[in-house]
Amino acid sequence: MAPFRLARNSVDGGKIIHFVDRGLIKSLKFPTFWFEPTPQGLFMLNIAFGQSKYFVDNLRENVKRGLRQKIRNGVWPGWAPVGYLNNAKTRGIDVDSEKAPKVKKMFEMYATGAYTLHSLANWCRKHDLYGNLGKEIALSNVQSILQNIFYLGLMKWKGEIFEGQHEPLISKKLFDSCQKVMAKRGKFHHVRKNDFAFLGLMKCASCGCSITAEKQKGHHYYRCTKKKGLCQEKHYLREEALTEQITSYLQKVSLSSQDTEKVLAALDSEQDKAREGAQSEVSVLKEQLASVETKLVKLLDVYLADALSTEEYAAKKQGLLSQKMSLSEKITDFETKGLSWLEPAREFVKSLNQAANLLSSPNPSEMTAFLKNIGSNHILRNREFVFTPKIEYKLVAERGEAANQSLTFPTWCTRQESNLYYKLRKLASYPLNDECLIINQAQDFRLCRNNQCSFNLQLENFSQSFG
Repeated sequence: MAPFRLARNSVDGGKIIHFVDRGLIKSLKFPTFWFEPTPQGLFMLNIAFGQSKYFVDNLRENVKRGLRQKIRNGVWPGWAPVGYLNNAKTRGIDVDSEKAPKVKKMFEMYATGAYTLHSLANWCRKHDLYGNLGKEIALSNVQSILQNIFYLGLMKWKGEIFEGQHEPLISKKLFDSCQKVMAKRGKFHHVRKNDFAFLGLMKCASCGCSITAEKQKGHHYYRCTKKKGLCQEKHYLREEALTEQITSYLQKVSLSSQDTEKVLAALDSEQDKAREGAQSEVSVLKEQLASVETKLVKLLDVYLADALSTEEYAAKKQGLLSQKMSLSEKITDFETKGLSWLEPAREFVKSLNQAANLLSSPNPSEMTAFLKNIGSNHILRNREFVFTPKIEYKLVAERGEAANQSLTFPTWCTRQESNLYYKLRKLASYPLNDECLIINQAQDFRLCRNNQCSFNLQLENFSQSFG
């Protein structure tokens, strides 16, 4: 044992010298060092403690420097989160083949809006998903996982965002969807005594307060909470009447399973054409990606020139890295799958089929999550449920209301100049009855009956939602 092992900070060294002065310590002897309780001995002991302090400080700086360099190289210097494993040989982070699919499933489940943090914690326990130390994943751990950008391929260290070399588990789109759901929900609420299907969906149109529910004589009624004072909305709305209004809207945007299969099959046949058409979009995205990378380099130069504070630099860098990741994901999708409007169109068509399935679902609470996903500003005005749907659903609902029936695709027209690309960019679906869809080379969306084009439909706003 040497003096630098006895005291590695100024406080401990000072205490030992103080004990020697008081006579509590008579002597200190080491294999290579010894001292006497004399002024000369205390002076030499003080020097030895100073050397030990220098050794510790120098070691700490070297460790910090190594950690900073490791994080700059894209390697996480700490314990890997759930779904990853620390590789002792390569000193890197590998994907845990057993836990990674379960972690990804957690993100997908939460993004639907139908699951709470508490239900996901129970799901982890049921499916034997534990932490890397074998501990249960508690409620707070679930929230930490859903907010961890490590699963995106990024790393946050000392408040700064870095790009990692590890394989991402999820896409940025899925991660952003989870953050939106979490932001809307706020704090976790315990399970309620009464299960009200549409609680938490609506606001009062008059005062902006939340709409609550109560049970009276075996029926559920919805009303304004009136937490801000008197409210003009003095009416109660029975749950059966509210369900009827919501069902009426879902019928306008619903698509049967048979027609959904036809649309998805037609989209699959357009895969190769979409891949060819995506080349020009890839070039534009690569230019945008190069521009973002240039901004990152310039941002670092400005920071090194002391023109930005550490907080400002970290905030701006995080925004640029987020843009870079989004562009990289789009480029990868275009190059590997040829996707541009195609995948959003598939999701849109599937959501229309989901609306049809909800009509026959025995659980009306599932409609709440669906309505939150397809629109915003859900309010209750004079016993009438009103909300602002996304543009694509608004257009489909208007056509469904005009035809006074659900969405159908009874006939698919095959023509040499027909192109499903423009069909889905203009409108993924229309109530057609016995009419067939024709798209000519001029990119006009036409409804034809008996081979006679009756009128054209231009829907630029909807095309932008897929473009």
